[in-house]
Amino acid sequence: MGIPLAMGWRHLLFENWRVDPDVIAERLPETLTVDAYDGSGWLSIVPYTNVAVRPQGLPAAVGQPLPELNLRTYVTCDGEPGIYFFSLDAQGIAGVLGARVTQHLPYYYARISLEGDGDRIRFDSRRRHPGARPAHYAATYGPSGEAFDSSADPQAQFLTERYRFYTEGSDGTLRYTDVDHEPWTLYPAEAETETNTLFRADGFEHPDGEPVRYYSPGVDVTAGTSSRWTGGTQ
Repeated sequence: MGIPLAMGWRHLLFENWRVDPDVIAERLPETLTVDAYDGSGWLSIVPYTNVAVRPQGLPAAVGQPLPELNLRTYVTCDGEPGIYFFSLDAQGIAGVLGARVTQHLPYYYARISLEGDGDRIRFDSRRRHPGARPAHYAATYGPSGEAFDSSADPQAQFLTERYRFYTEGSDGTLRYTDVDHEPWTLYPAEAETETNTLFRADGFEHPDGEPVRYYSPGVDVTAGTSSRWTGGTQ
């Protein structure tokens, strides 16, 4: 359902918290398994912006960037690794509605601003989706060290190099979408978080401890269509 898309993901912060795998498992579809690293499950908040979103095969056009904020975790299905989203807050109403219908993703309309000042990014998101619990996330973030390839760090590779996401359709079936992009160029990151109610809005206690943070200037991405998972090799 839907059409393959091409886009750019820019100015990403990966904020990753260790969480008891059982806390995550009870919120997943039964066909998915928590993918643990170093004995921990992980919840990650990822603010960024989409640019040049278009049907795959068409040339990129200059348009309004579409900032987005995700709360996600890491899973496997029959051994295939991927991401499972608990929420995706996005600026564009049309995109929110379209992704809910075509990709079966839990998108919520939000008012989001993303502003750059040198290598510092100011991000502010307020969920405004009718009937949804409000969520407010505001932070200023940026790189705090030298660039490195994600493949040089096993933990960074686990937390960032994911090429499939799983969702649950309205009929309860598991669905998946594959994405493709070059490996991430990452930086260690620092962030000043002013407010973060995203965990509470999505039904989680705020995890203890400091998150592991990475920054990336971005990659160009292609995303396929949503398909029903039937088990085995796809």
